[in-house]
Amino acid sequence: MTTPRGRTALAAQAEALGHVVPFRCLLGVLGTLLLLTWVTVGATHLDLGVWNLWLALGIAALKSSLVALYFMHLRWDSRLNAIFFVGAVLFVVLFLGLALMDSVHYRPERLPGYVPGLPQMAEARA
Repeated sequence: MTTPRGRTALAAQAEALGHVVPFRCLLGVLGTLLLLTWVTVGATHLDLGVWNLWLALGIAALKSSLVALYFMHLRWDSRLNAIFFVGAVLFVVLFLGLALMDSVHYRPERLPGYVPGLPQMAEARA
């Protein structure tokens, strides 16, 4: 039995159900996610300065992209949707990274009204 477009009924039904991901592929992605989690934990023991933040955000972006592309089936959807998603994740990482990197330059003793600095301010006035 064929449909008006020349496809078999089974092919039309399979297309309506969505894409079936092979179990081996899902296990590979799961293994990659577990490996990246291990790398994230291991990276906490490194002192890379400001780069620790960028490393953690980069790993988080890669992991979220893998989850969306494979477990949410974006890889088999329109390429444009996958590009928009990965681009959005990268922009979030960029914005968070720049905002958090800027907070490193603030020191509590430079903030006006910083309470532990009051005795030092009293000595400076005298």
